[in-house]
Amino acid sequence: PEQPQSKSYHWEKSLHPEQREPRAGNMKIIPVLLFLALLALPAGTDKDFFSVGSAGSPETKARFAMLDDVRILANGLLQLGHGLKDFVHKTKGQMNDIFQKLYIFDRSFYELSLQTSEIKEEEEQLRQTTARLQINNEEIKNLSQEMNLKIEDLIQNKIQLQEQVWGLEDKVTKLAIIQPWVQETEEISSLKAFVEQQDNDIKQLLKTVEDQHMQLDRQHNQIMELEDKLNHIELQELLENSFTGEHQEAETTPSAVHKPTAGTYRADGAAADCTALYHTGVQTSGVYTIQPNGSEAFNVYCEMKFGTSWTVIQKRVDGSLDFNQTWDAYADGFGDLNGKY
Repeated sequence: PEQPQSKSYHWEKSLHPEQREPRAGNMKIIPVLLFLALLALPAGTDKDFFSVGSAGSPETKARFAMLDDVRILANGLLQLGHGLKDFVHKTKGQMNDIFQKLYIFDRSFYELSLQTSEIKEEEEQLRQTTARLQINNEEIKNLSQEMNLKIEDLIQNKIQLQEQVWGLEDKVTKLAIIQPWVQETEEISSLKAFVEQQDNDIKQLLKTVEDQHMQLDRQHNQIMELEDKLNHIELQELLENSFTGEHQEAETTPSAVHKPTAGTYRADGAAADCTALYHTGVQTSGVYTIQPNGSEAFNVYCEMKFGTSWTVIQKRVDGSLDFNQTWDAYADGFGDLNGKY
């Protein structure tokens, strides 16, 4: 019991003499400093300090007991804060779930609205189709009524025709029983003779028409041949005029060489060209051997028509022979003289 007093005595003695007088003020400042120091120290240091200062006054113990209450309160508040934090996290998760559900609900509601709009459009189309069907039904009803009326008319006509047929059958049976008069038989025979004569006249007319048609075809072919002959004669005249002009020019030049005409012959019997061969009396188209001046004898196809002969240098028929050849192939010749050449 005397040890704390000595400590407090030495502590009071060590103070400044001026600080001893205001004792009540000192008593207020000291607990605040101790409270701040205790807050700054860790828990183990506080326990040591409390154990060391256990012999202090009862007021100091009461103050330290208040610090423990504060610590307990602080721990409780800390646990409460952790609980509130967990509660906030849980609440956030629940709110996120609610937001997701609301988003899904909004999306499903939007899809439902689209489906309802489509259903409304389909319903409108169905209404239009039903209206059209109603109109068509009315038209069909009207047509059916008209058809029924026509069928009734046809039935009545059929009945009338049957009555007439029955009347005609009666008349025919009566006529079969009664022999015809002589005058009626003469009229029937005269009508038959007249019909036969008309038939013969028609046959003769058909025959004359056919003959005239054949004559017209012949005249048409003759006209076409004459037109072709005229065209070839004009072409021959142009060629002869050009040949005569060249021949006259050749006579004026001293170095001109005289060429045989189309009717000249070679010494070995081969004609110079197809025209010379034609003048010898050969007037059938085909492959013949010619030998122009200064050349060897070779075969060509001569086409005899329209009073002259033509040397065929190229003939295309059906495209089976490829004419996309080289210059040497064209110079030497390719193909068949009797066909594509």
